[in-house]
Amino acid sequence: MIRPSSIVPPASNLSVLTDRSREIFRQLVDSYLTTGEPVGSRQLSRLLPMTLSPASVRNIMQDLEELGLIYSPHTSAGRLPTELGLRFFVDSLLQIGDLEEKERARIAAEVEAASKDHDLEGVLSEATSLLSGLARVAGVVVASKENVRLKQIDFVRLEPERALAILVADDGTVENRVIPVSRDLPASALIEAANYLNARITGRTLAEAREGIEASRRAAERELDELTARLVEAGYASWAGASAESRQLIVRGQAHLLEDLTAATDLERVRLLFADLETKTEVIDLLERAEQGEGVRIFIGSENKLFSLSGSSMIAAPLRDSERRIIGALGVIGPTRLNYARIVPMVDYTAKVVARVVRG
Repeated sequence: MIRPSSIVPPASNLSVLTDRSREIFRQLVDSYLTTGEPVGSRQLSRLLPMTLSPASVRNIMQDLEELGLIYSPHTSAGRLPTELGLRFFVDSLLQIGDLEEKERARIAAEVEAASKDHDLEGVLSEATSLLSGLARVAGVVVASKENVRLKQIDFVRLEPERALAILVADDGTVENRVIPVSRDLPASALIEAANYLNARITGRTLAEAREGIEASRRAAERELDELTARLVEAGYASWAGASAESRQLIVRGQAHLLEDLTAATDLERVRLLFADLETKTEVIDLLERAEQGEGVRIFIGSENKLFSLSGSSMIAAPLRDSERRIIGALGVIGPTRLNYARIVPMVDYTAKVVARVVRG
């Protein structure tokens, strides 16, 4: 059984793992998921794509153990991943496979056939049976919770135009959603957006958080309009550019602003508002993408509050109605040593087919 880890290192500690440490950890988890057995340093040294002695591997494994990613079930045994380690692997290192065309065809055909003979409940029952047979674990349908309230949100860049939104709910469950982002969006913007949201999002749903930030942005825009109008009317500034998107505020006679403290204060406030509006706009855009983002929920071990089974994992994908609202989730439950790379796309595709059939 995977041991829950009481050590929760900050994300910054995990992000500074060397490529060598990540590769050793990835090989260890891959081996565990295949065999279910502890993995030793000598075995890992043979699996690694680089030449590394068992002694060097042991030193790195000690570092990984201190981070809470792996542990030793016995004094002289190899190492196993902790729940925290599996979570880190799934979020950061897992290479998702793809379904074969014949598997896609079978899933689509069986779900569509079920929809002709059954109501929604029957379709879901058939789909879970299908998933159970394909994945060789138990299928499960989860009723949607009423607007899950959040505790934390983080964004991780996966590729130049894709990022992972990691949503942590009040009850401790974690949902990952892959979202599109601009190639030009700097990594620092994702960190700043997460920090901004985490100071404001606790106890709120994504929709409530977005509504609150949008209201704040509208108020800032009204204040900005009033201040810039006052500066323009006083002759200290003018607008350049034709469209609203390209307009720039040109400030003139800045030396005279020192003589007019009110105008100087207004100008400083304008600068702050411009910066604040830019931040809010980026945050709202990321929230909208996170709300619509596709994703599979993966509960590992004791994260699985629904069943309270510390030795199990559940993989579920959302079912959405025609208005993109989540109405439930379809997935599988099995041991923590699941073939995540194969089952994640299987669950995701099946849920999409079911949702398409449900929407008609």
